[in-house]
Amino acid sequence: MRLDIYQAETARIAQEKSALLDEARTRLLADGTLSPLEQDGVLHAFQVLIENAIGKAKQLIKARNEQVPVGAYDAFTVLARLGVIQDCDMSSWTAIIGLRNRIVHDYMNIDMMLVLNLVKQDTYRFIVDFLMTVPPITQQVESKDVE
Repeated sequence: MRLDIYQAETARIAQEKSALLDEARTRLLADGTLSPLEQDGVLHAFQVLIENAIGKAKQLIKARNEQVPVGAYDAFTVLARLGVIQDCDMSSWTAIIGLRNRIVHDYMNIDMMLVLNLVKQDTYRFIVDFLMTVPPITQQVESKDVE
């Protein structure tokens, strides 16, 4: 898939899932509760957003003709080395990838209050911002494709 098309689809998914989390945030701030079904929706939205970000990270690395790591943590380490993300943001990426791993693999041990606090505090916004931004790597690759 062409990188520009991938970026557009990534942004569309980010808008869709962030809208769901924004709605959950509004409800949590208004009355402090979500139904079990809504809580599952929050977990799913987080999982999709984070997996979307991991996929984008790997696509950006591939576009730079770098070796694409298998692991998500390593992919964001490479992006930091390439200057796509800031080194100081690595702890946020490490934590959010850990949340995704827990949602997928350790779902019996999710602290839902912690997840709902992430929603209340708008902590997911940095993921959405990453997904919506067209980084310099993408712009460089697209301009090379045009030449």
